[in-house]
Amino acid sequence: MQAKGSRGAPSLRALPFLFLVAALLGMLPLLHSHGVQSDPVMASEPPHHYPAVISGNEPGDITAAPLGVSQEISPLPNHSSPGHAKNRKAFPVLGIDYTHVRIPFEISLWILLACLMKLGFHVIPSVSSIVPESCLLIVVGLLVGGLIKGVGESPPILRSDIFFLFLLPPIILDAGYFLPLRQFTENLGTILIFAVVGTLWNAFFLGGLMYAVCQISGTGLNDIGLLANLLFGSIISAVDPVAVLAVFEEIHINELLHILVFGESLLNDAVTVVLYHLFEEFANFEQVTVTDIILGFLSFFVVSLGGVFVGVIYGVIAAFTSRFTSHIRVIEPLFVFLYSYMAYLSAELFHLSGIMALIASGVVMRPYVEANISHKSHTTIKYFLKMWSSVSETLIFIFLGVSTVAGRHYWNWTFIISTLIFCLIARVLGVLGLTWFINKFRIVKLTPKDQFIIAYGGLRGAIAFSLGYLLDYEHFGMRDMFLTAIITVIFFTVFVQGMTIRPLVDLLAVKKKQETKRSINEEIHTQFLDHLLTGIEDICGHYGHHHWKDKLNRFNKKYVKKCLIAGERSKEPQLIAFYHKMEMKQAIELVESGGLGKIPSAISTVSMQNINPKALPVKRILPALSKDKEEEIRKILRNNLQKTRQRLRSYNRHTLVADPYEEAWNQMLLRRQKARQLEQKINNYLTVPAHKLDSPTMSRARIGSDPLAYEPKSDSGNLPIITVDPASPQSPESVDLVNEELKGTSCLPPSPEEDEEGLVMRVKDPSSPGTDDVFTPGAGDSPSNQRIMRCLSDPGPQPEPEEGEPFIPKGK
Repeated sequence: MQAKGSRGAPSLRALPFLFLVAALLGMLPLLHSHGVQSDPVMASEPPHHYPAVISGNEPGDITAAPLGVSQEISPLPNHSSPGHAKNRKAFPVLGIDYTHVRIPFEISLWILLACLMKLGFHVIPSVSSIVPESCLLIVVGLLVGGLIKGVGESPPILRSDIFFLFLLPPIILDAGYFLPLRQFTENLGTILIFAVVGTLWNAFFLGGLMYAVCQISGTGLNDIGLLANLLFGSIISAVDPVAVLAVFEEIHINELLHILVFGESLLNDAVTVVLYHLFEEFANFEQVTVTDIILGFLSFFVVSLGGVFVGVIYGVIAAFTSRFTSHIRVIEPLFVFLYSYMAYLSAELFHLSGIMALIASGVVMRPYVEANISHKSHTTIKYFLKMWSSVSETLIFIFLGVSTVAGRHYWNWTFIISTLIFCLIARVLGVLGLTWFINKFRIVKLTPKDQFIIAYGGLRGAIAFSLGYLLDYEHFGMRDMFLTAIITVIFFTVFVQGMTIRPLVDLLAVKKKQETKRSINEEIHTQFLDHLLTGIEDICGHYGHHHWKDKLNRFNKKYVKKCLIAGERSKEPQLIAFYHKMEMKQAIELVESGGLGKIPSAISTVSMQNINPKALPVKRILPALSKDKEEEIRKILRNNLQKTRQRLRSYNRHTLVADPYEEAWNQMLLRRQKARQLEQKINNYLTVPAHKLDSPTMSRARIGSDPLAYEPKSDSGNLPIITVDPASPQSPESVDLVNEELKGTSCLPPSPEEDEEGLVMRVKDPSSPGTDDVFTPGAGDSPSNQRIMRCLSDPGPQPEPEEGEPFIPKGK
């Protein structure tokens, strides 16, 4: 058995290489010299147009029919005409017509190659733990491009329109549809500062420094102007969402850092698009005026907010359409894909931000669509989006490597090395400066470790390459040098930073993502804290994001859900909806694991009965208030709440003013606490210890031996009484005896009953509610009495009285 296992191990390790060999052998039709050109889908050549007719004698020769010209087709030969010689051909049993299936065949072949590479990458865990998947795919692209170029053919180049229209939308839709909305909204301010201010800083800082480098004599870069350098800085400064997703999902970084870097890469698309079109248009002008600059600044708001508006419109339409798909569940996933893609295309139609439109449509439609569609449709949407985005990401990195081999390059050491160094410096300075400003307003500060990961995770990718590929040679003669510098920065960030970020995260002990399932308890506490924080903001008059979030939730529950969600689920509370989702997920996991028979079926029924009781609860009987009383209470509350809201100035923890009376109240509370401790000590000293109870047998024996000794005394009311104030105890010498005159005049010895009973102590009557029993001075609060009180508080060691002796002996 060991021998077989040892022989089987190398075969598993060699499996990815077999996949690669099989994929490359499958590409032989692409490398065949007969009628093969570069890929018309990925290269810059126009695709073939249909319909087509066969012309010539060679098989497989297809030419496009010109539009508007009718093709004459020779009639079939008339076999009945005399004297006509018929040339009969043999029936073709097997023929080859590669040109007819060339386009779909090559597209399918590339996708198959990408899937095989992805499969081979995950088969070897030792490689996947060291090298990121994106790096390996770029290397595969370099090998495939070198192989195609080695046989004398031109490798395909990743065209910008193919990238932006077909490969990028699935990745952005997957990220927007499954976006962690709570983390995104809680850190939206930080993300916007990094995305907008950080991208502008990187673009102008890098463009200005590169323009200064171009002015140095002897570099051969004196022909590159300021606008060209600013355009290059805007292209290379944006963080790429595809590269960030590919790297950060593998290292499992914590949710805060992941949403900060990934949110920045998503939202900086609007800034990149505006700067790109702005400097591209300015390059065509002879002179740039102040009006052009102002209009370019306004175009940022139009591009970003316009993209969000288009996405919201399509998201609402998709949610409303899903109300009526209960009878046709098959087409439910199709509506989600089509409406999202139409939002992207509509935004690109007006030069708006398509990425912002996709994110907005996915975020808006998801809660309503998931409430309307079936669970099978939800599963289809989830896995199809994951599959589609994974394949697109793989194709992007493979064609990035192929395009590197196929493209034309111009290498300038000064320009490329300066670009790489200034990119790193601009990223570090931007993150440090913006984080210093952001930490003044954040409750959870960004630590130096977090700042390092944010700065180190600013990866560049295929978006920068595609934007550089769109440049026109007429206005940008140094386009090839720009592309070479962009590819160099992409390779450095993906290979160097992408490969070293995992060891650095482990070395710095950065907190990683914790895979935990959300529970009902967590959901209840989360909603409770949201309501609590909203109430606190309302009381103090400072309306923050919790207040506006609560307003939006109320509007959504009152109006939007009734229009976009069908049936009774529009009235379902959020906790109940979350419970249904968890129960469905748990049931699916039990069925897949085969453990359904181990759990009794009554659990779900009982839990549902507890949450949704069938019998209506009995209404509580409240005391009826009159109309006048109710109106009076409303008026009091309304006036007081309005005055409170107007009187209290909104504040935060930075502008909070200390209360001048706070110190005096603290001192008063301390004095009260000390007085009560003193009172407790005095009570302990003046309390007569209780006699030890006898057992029932001893009690019966005592009563049987002397019945008269245990009868109740009839004259116990004539006993002397001591009045004691616990708050101001007195010494034994100052005790007032009520029957003191009788004792002074009578010389008779004390009766045995009095000797046996001792003295009865009574506590002083409590003071009136309007007085302070601690701080109001009494009649006996003289300095001598205070000294006696201090002595009584700590009387020192005294011999304990023997059993049977009274607490205060008579005659003293």
